[in-house]
Amino acid sequence: MERRMSIPHSEFRIPHWGGVVQLGEFRSLVARLQREIPAEFTGGVVAVDVSPKALPDPVHGDVYTLGECVPLEWSGSGADLHSRIIFYYGSFACLARLGDFAWREEAWETLTHELRHHLEWRAHLDRLEAYDWAAGENFKRHEGQPFDPVFYRSGEELAPGIYKVDDDVFMERTTWSVQRGGEEVEAAWHGRRYRVSVPHAGPGPLFLTLAGLVDPPPGDAILVMRPAPRLLDLFRRRPAPVQEVVEVTLPDG
Repeated sequence: MERRMSIPHSEFRIPHWGGVVQLGEFRSLVARLQREIPAEFTGGVVAVDVSPKALPDPVHGDVYTLGECVPLEWSGSGADLHSRIIFYYGSFACLARLGDFAWREEAWETLTHELRHHLEWRAHLDRLEAYDWAAGENFKRHEGQPFDPVFYRSGEELAPGIYKVDDDVFMERTTWSVQRGGEEVEAAWHGRRYRVSVPHAGPGPLFLTLAGLVDPPPGDAILVMRPAPRLLDLFRRRPAPVQEVVEVTLPDG
């Protein structure tokens, strides 16, 4: 669903207009590229939008998501799926500042990459159903309603144990000992390590929304702390997850 990219390689060329492209220029570039795509490949794509935001990779400090395809609605047949393609201008600009960067070539590659994802969504209805369910559970989470504590695993897996649903990123950690309130754990985000103070202990999973990240995602960055599974869990009612917002700190202060 996404196209990610790291520091540009030497074969990339600086765009002919030079320097960092402004947001308005980039929107015009994307619109021109969109008109070059044959209509038979864009059926069901309701919008190709440019967001000013940057979307940093949750693991690597020199990797950014350039664009993504977001499924919007469908009625059960993949052929009628509607999708939205999003370009993250901020990600393009961050990479351009790191070295030579071919804006047009990368924008074209991102557009065609996300169009392929749109076609794949249409062909794989099981994946679409799972993602649609995960998005619904994530909406419940935002609204403070009861939600399935492992719904995020039906989203897009960005890396082992890291998942994305809508704009939110979930980083899963299994704990083998009970965490007491006030204890600190480490969490990694976009190439940096942070300290996180666990607010309290409990029998169920903790969904800790991390505040204070240097390069946050457009949505929430959530550390999911799950107790290690035990045999007795098969015979007990699953505890409800608890959500908290926690302020992170860098190890050096």
